[in-house]
Amino acid sequence: MKLNPTVAAVTERIKERSAENRKTYLAQIDTLAQRKPGVERMGCANVAHSFAAMPTNDKLKVVMERAPNIGIVTAYNDMLSAHAPYQHFPDLIKDEARKHGATAQVAGGVPAMCDGITQGMPGMEMSLFSRDIIAMSTAVSLSHDVFDAALMLGVCDKIVPGLLIGALHFGHLPTVFVPAGPMTTGLSNSEKSHMRVLAAEGKVGRKELLETESKAYHAQGTCTFYGTANSNQMLLEAMGLHVPGSAFVTPGTSFRNELTRESVRTVLNIVKSKNYTPIGRIVDERCIVNAMIALLATGGSTNHLIHWVAVARAAGIAIDWDDFCTLSDVIPLIARVYPNGEADVNAFQEAGGPSYVIRELLDAGLMHEDVLTVRANFREYTGIPALQNDKIVWNVAGPTPDNNVLRPVGEPFNWNGGIKVLRGNLGRSVIKISAVPTDLHVIQAPAKVFDSQEALLAAFAAGELDHDVVCVVRWQGPHANGMPELHKLTPPLKALQSKGFDVALVTDGRMSGASGKIPAAIHVSPEAAAGGPLARVRDGDLIRLDAINGELNVLIDAAEWAVREPVRMTQEQRDANNTGIGRELFAGLRRNVTSAEEGACTWL
Repeated sequence: MKLNPTVAAVTERIKERSAENRKTYLAQIDTLAQRKPGVERMGCANVAHSFAAMPTNDKLKVVMERAPNIGIVTAYNDMLSAHAPYQHFPDLIKDEARKHGATAQVAGGVPAMCDGITQGMPGMEMSLFSRDIIAMSTAVSLSHDVFDAALMLGVCDKIVPGLLIGALHFGHLPTVFVPAGPMTTGLSNSEKSHMRVLAAEGKVGRKELLETESKAYHAQGTCTFYGTANSNQMLLEAMGLHVPGSAFVTPGTSFRNELTRESVRTVLNIVKSKNYTPIGRIVDERCIVNAMIALLATGGSTNHLIHWVAVARAAGIAIDWDDFCTLSDVIPLIARVYPNGEADVNAFQEAGGPSYVIRELLDAGLMHEDVLTVRANFREYTGIPALQNDKIVWNVAGPTPDNNVLRPVGEPFNWNGGIKVLRGNLGRSVIKISAVPTDLHVIQAPAKVFDSQEALLAAFAAGELDHDVVCVVRWQGPHANGMPELHKLTPPLKALQSKGFDVALVTDGRMSGASGKIPAAIHVSPEAAAGGPLARVRDGDLIRLDAINGELNVLIDAAEWAVREPVRMTQEQRDANNTGIGRELFAGLRRNVTSAEEGACTWL
């Protein structure tokens, strides 16, 4: 199938704007790839330190026989359900490596925090910055420079982008990402969401709400809604960095274990192959575009409009929100997974999962097929894995058994990917409209301005928002307080919407797509704390959010708007956001971070 002309054009313009940086990047990784193995180029003391803790047989293999040595970077901790399964992965990986005449070492660990735990709490203001700390931790882990390949063990929101950024700075290494899988289905996401709205309205108490939440989040594995964590896994499949079809197999099973072993075999095949494909070569402009397309086709997390800008930068590639928006116009939405539908990721997998999505997009000419992957070719990612007689077999995805979850490209849920860039006198922002009813794509109402999400929650509790309203929540960008997600605002805004009011959210913070049916202009750039126009909005200003025409404006006289003085963030507000719970340590990151549209990078 011939490649869609819009996909081709976006890819070409990305190549053109990235040419010099990409050339420099490739030259750097090629220089590193041409060096002798670590054991041969290092001094004897360095070598002895590197392998002192290894079992004797492994030490002999890597030192005397020059056996391939795999570095494992792990996000394991036993507090977070998504990362707890990784506890036993290193032993399994080492065992499989030995079977193939190789060795493996845990090169290091990276921090992994959960937005579900820190949501609405001070720790959430460290969340976005944890991505770059994970990237740096990955670099520290691999800095011993004795590895011939790497395996990345991570799943959730900032962890995968951080591991990917770090891995791309070691782009000369063959690298495979190793998922852990989702938890089994518990209480449905729609029931959980409904209970949250009831709690916001005061109709149920803390006991009932906690019981509901505990039924939804109940076991090891990722949360089962299609948020940033599970979007990560879809994007890695689309980039060809997983064992094909391995994203959504639940942990703690023999099938999961065999897929993990297959990741070892996969990375060793690259090391030993004449067709050497390190991660820096795999992640090119076409690969990045494929990831963007997969995000749009499945209604994934808006966080990736920040993260994948940063990931691309790490590989010498420049993408922007306009690229996402242009692609969104031609990429159909072919998945309905909560919060854009009723199904969870387990139902998504049963309906065909990433393999179905990739096959549909490839067959329609909506993805680049001529890309490098960690396997032989990209078509392998249209196969759904199964365990037969203790071996993995892949069967090409056929028609979906559930058209409520997945649909063919020719019969989509929507004819576009649901991401819009909004432009106007309030700056640039993005909106995810894949779950927003069409009659709510345009909202015009008076503004109510808040300097924190707590202030909005207090106003809601006091009954001050029972009218048509555009809630403006500022001082939530990277410079101000680390750009936390504002999920706590969704239940009260839904409650107002259910009363029949026109409601929208405008913020320089994040929502990750959890706004659901609420029209939400998020990531407003430049942010208020950097002199952005949200600092000039006043209570009562009429705001028009128009997702049809891609506009976000305050409707006042242009001359009056031009001379209106912005409100400044007070020192008291800065101190409230930036002190306590370790936030002082992130002061340098807040000062140096780029804008959301530039990837919120702290390492440039």
